Amino acid sequence: MSSLPIVSIIRRETFSSAHRLHSPFLSDEENKKVYVLVTVKGPVDPQTGMVMNITDLKKYIKTAILEPLDHKNLDNDVPYFKTMASTTENVAIYVWDQLQRIMEKPQLLHEVKILETEKNHVVYRGGNTYSRKKPDSSCHRSHVSHEVSSDSD
Repeated sequence: MSSLPIVSIIRRETFSSAHRLHSPFLSDEENKKVYVLVTVKGPVDPQTGMVMNITDLKKYIKTAILEPLDHKNLDNDVPYFKTMASTTENVAIYVWDQLQRIMEKPQLLHEVKILETEKNHVVYRGGNTYSRKKPDSSCHRSHVSHEVSSDSD
């Protein structure tokens, strides 16, 4: 049996929501605009010639991202953010978790990238956790966190 080629598909969507970063050089609408890139990655199905049907990916993004977040105040309108700070890192984790819940093949989800500003990007690839100890060596509690990378200047 021959190996199947692995291909990534990246879909970019835009949504507007109230968030904390604000640039005086942009309009109010531009300050609210957030770009999301969702990457799925997997083998090309020999029968369909696709990793995933792009129509399905668009449907998942609409359900997981656009419907709950577009034109919303995250802190007031999205229940998840009533108890969680609406940082870009947490938005990326939220998007990942929502997509994982609804995708027929969630193992194909490779990456969620949020472009909040031209210089601030957050990437989340899910599932990575690590324990951190507080600098005070007398405290032995560990914290579990999602690993999120942030690309910015």
